[in-house]
Amino acid sequence: MSALLSPQAPAAVSPQQMAAAGLRAFAGIASAWSLSVDEQLALLGQPPRSTYFTWRKHPDRAVLPRDTLERLSNILGIYKSLQILLPDAAAADDWVRRPNQAPPFGGRSALQRMLAGNVSDLNLVRRYLDGVRGGGWS
Repeated sequence: MSALLSPQAPAAVSPQQMAAAGLRAFAGIASAWSLSVDEQLALLGQPPRSTYFTWRKHPDRAVLPRDTLERLSNILGIYKSLQILLPDAAAADDWVRRPNQAPPFGGRSALQRMLAGNVSDLNLVRRYLDGVRGGGWS
């Protein structure tokens, strides 16, 4: 059978490759959102500071817990949704710190909600933004 007729399955991405990519993306998001180190640690599930700085210095060697990978996935999804909803990058980045009257936030900012410490808080913000992108709260 010809190579053109039998497509190759894409190579599987290892958890370590996902971790490295996620950490590199997170560094950019942390900068865009002006996150302090303490805020970065909270969003990632409170890894020890020394571990976090090792991850930042050598993302290709980082072995992240499943919880941290899930947190990174949610943060990247939140960032992507904001870039779609608010095409002005400054407005998108500013949104996370602005007080929000939507039901999940109760007058607090999305960042305050995300910093509560639970991965479910990150997931809630992501689902909220996905719902807004789809035309309503989901």
